[in-house]
Amino acid sequence: MIAIGDKAPGFTLPDTDGVEHSPADDGITAVVFTCNHCPYALAWQDRLTQAARDYPGVRFLAVNPNDAERYPGDSLEAMQQRVSQEEWTMPYLRDESQEVARAYGAQTTPDIFVIDGEGRLRYRGAPDADHNDPALNAAWLRDALDALIAGGQPDRPETPPKGCSVKWKS
Repeated sequence: MIAIGDKAPGFTLPDTDGVEHSPADDGITAVVFTCNHCPYALAWQDRLTQAARDYPGVRFLAVNPNDAERYPGDSLEAMQQRVSQEEWTMPYLRDESQEVARAYGAQTTPDIFVIDGEGRLRYRGAPDADHNDPALNAAWLRDALDALIAGGQPDRPETPPKGCSVKWKS
């Protein structure tokens, strides 16, 4: 698992249309490990979608690493269906090999990693304190993004990720 201040692993993953995406080379990227079935990920989805709208200069990448054989609701086909039925403000990427999730040390869905313009991890954790309280509006993530955009460092660089465990392949 990477630590705050470490160089974040680079990656290229396909989205639901097969277009490949990577973290920004010289800007801020929020890598959001998520999935289709976890109630935590689903509860935070609207807040993350709004954050992506509110921070157009930040690249948001949603990454689904779950084992689709054991959890067919997280298959590429299910991801494609979801994207076609909902408004997504970020590419939804498939980490079929789970190599990216392992390289980052993702533990839950969601688990957010914010990378600065130099490619260093500056925030890791949950969007906010409570998935059941939409009024919190992804406050921890927004605080981290605001600090980085202002040229500083987040006051709270790490929060405990909260959600369903990543569904690792056997």
